[in-house]
Amino acid sequence: MPLPERRYVITFGCPDRTGIVARISSFLAEHGGWIVEAAYHTDPTTNWFFTRQEVRADSLPFDADELRTRFAEVARELGAHPGSWRVTDSGERRRVVILVSKEGHCLYDLLGRVASHELDVDVSAVIGNHADLAGITRAHGIPFHHVPFPANDPEGKAAAFAQLRQLVDAHRPHAVVLARFMQILPAELCADWAGRALNIHHSFLPSFVGARPYHQAHSRGVKLVGATCHYVTADLDQGPIVEQDVIRVDHTDSINDMVRKGRDIEKVVLARGLRWHLEDRVLVHGNQTVIF
Repeated sequence: MPLPERRYVITFGCPDRTGIVARISSFLAEHGGWIVEAAYHTDPTTNWFFTRQEVRADSLPFDADELRTRFAEVARELGAHPGSWRVTDSGERRRVVILVSKEGHCLYDLLGRVASHELDVDVSAVIGNHADLAGITRAHGIPFHHVPFPANDPEGKAAAFAQLRQLVDAHRPHAVVLARFMQILPAELCADWAGRALNIHHSFLPSFVGARPYHQAHSRGVKLVGATCHYVTADLDQGPIVEQDVIRVDHTDSINDMVRKGRDIEKVVLARGLRWHLEDRVLVHGNQTVIF
């Protein structure tokens, strides 16, 4: 199978005005940049402009670092602040660390997609607060780290999070995936991993935030249950939403039936959200997202 064409991806946001597209495209054209994919969106409520551009790497006379340096001048000219744009190189392998607990359906799905090259990433490590999923992880040739989180022991939990941080940061991952990790990250970790930590919540947010959402859904008599992939923030289950989906249930479904059906949605939603994140298709603005 031929290797995919190497591309530089520019994601950019700034206050909306005339001439933004012309300025970006003329900048790229001046240096021979060959645009192979481009998308645009303007939010009239916030008056914010968004774009994602893919450029053939071999069409430019410089590398990604130089592109960042040169594009910074364009970004300043258009009024973008430093956190509202980036340039990435598709030739750089994406690294992922996955955090798990006991339930393995999301992990099994991600490992299967990686093994079949459907998801072309390096899973650097899997870290679990239980050891239940060590076997399947190591069967895929991936290191597994067990970090216990003691209940009712704030000091012990703080030490566990410190160990978790050290293990994760050692890999410098492009994404930290909470694949049913079932632990609430402390605020400082949420801040350090902002825009990289992705969680799968087993409900269609904002409905049924927190623990036991299927039990909440069953007691409410809902006809749809769903899953939400979102960025992790210090506000529980309130981070910017990347992807969602639902499946129909009815009055004959028990809680176990809802859990079984919901797991299928969780797997698909997490895989989609992770792919879009790693392909730099997600632009975050406040607590909302634009997906290109």
